[in-house]
Amino acid sequence: MKPIIKTVKGTREFYPEDMMIRNWLYSQLQAVSNSFGYQEYDGPFLEKIDLYAAKSGEELVKKQSFVFEDRGGDEVTLRPELTPSLARMIAQRQRSLIFPLRWWSFGPFWRYERPQKGRTREFFQWNADLIGADTPEADAELVAICASFFKQVGLSPEQVEIVVNDRQLMDVELGKIGITPELKPVVFRLVDRRDKMPASDWETFALESGLTIDQLVGLKVMLSDRNLWKKSSKLTRFFAALEWMGVDVYVRFDPQIIRGLDYYTGIVFEARDRDKEGRAILGGGHYGNLVGDVGGDPLPGVGFAMGDVMITLVLQKYGCIPPLPKSPLQVLVTVFDDENSAKAFSLAKELRGDGIRAVSYLEFAKLSKQLKYADCIGVRFAI
Repeated sequence: MKPIIKTVKGTREFYPEDMMIRNWLYSQLQAVSNSFGYQEYDGPFLEKIDLYAAKSGEELVKKQSFVFEDRGGDEVTLRPELTPSLARMIAQRQRSLIFPLRWWSFGPFWRYERPQKGRTREFFQWNADLIGADTPEADAELVAICASFFKQVGLSPEQVEIVVNDRQLMDVELGKIGITPELKPVVFRLVDRRDKMPASDWETFALESGLTIDQLVGLKVMLSDRNLWKKSSKLTRFFAALEWMGVDVYVRFDPQIIRGLDYYTGIVFEARDRDKEGRAILGGGHYGNLVGDVGGDPLPGVGFAMGDVMITLVLQKYGCIPPLPKSPLQVLVTVFDDENSAKAFSLAKELRGDGIRAVSYLEFAKLSKQLKYADCIGVRFAI
């Protein structure tokens, strides 16, 4: 036999049983998105790299994007995320759209990362964004959508949690320990990596990045303060709104949540498995001027993204994916001889005309063989 050509590293094949899970997941997030009044949309799979260069961060553009030159000489990329495309779409029709906008999408994305458990180079992602509202209640609505999804698919607050921080609060508190504006981007990256490095390596990295010992001590004290959010009137309103919406049991404050993308300017959040297995399930936050950066008038917004890989692993771990049918087929019409073949195919056609998913068996065979086939593919009825 000739060797079978392997798939591209980091991509997946969806056999029918895998597609059933993907479609089930889509139906769940569609139901939650619709329940909050969000409209479905999508953007191009190919984009010019310039769209991401301004706001998505150097790492995403230079290290994680699949960038190539098209035949016209333009540098394009398979989309690594959707928010910049969303910003452009809004900027193009800003005068005719009604704000605040509530939009959601589910589609494929690509990032050149090291494949591992919970991470592939090709993945599907749920995006939801609320554009044109600049209140803590708007931020809370997006977190409530995440929590409502977890509740819908059967994930309890004991299994998953949503952790929240506010970059503006962090700016104020970092200023109190002497962190200059020039050092803040470095400190944000440092905070984001704290749980990803051994403690001694993290402290060494902090000092090598320009922090003094006193600043490092102050930073460690600040990051251990779980009541820091009470100093922020914004977060106080935010948590009150979550309580009104009945999802506060899923959410807690964590000053270590920063999020890596440069366009976040306010409240940021991530969802995680409480066992701390794998990477974040989803992440998002508040951005203040994304639409303005692509040519439109400045608009605030808040949004999140959830990849299908990690959430599927979590759902499987906790047994939340229900038994799914092997096949969409409902009826198999049996065929025994040439004389009755026409009748069998006509009957199957008549059943389909009445909305019943039906086909005829495709060869003459004993009843036992046909029934065995129906049983193997999960067809409930044979005629």
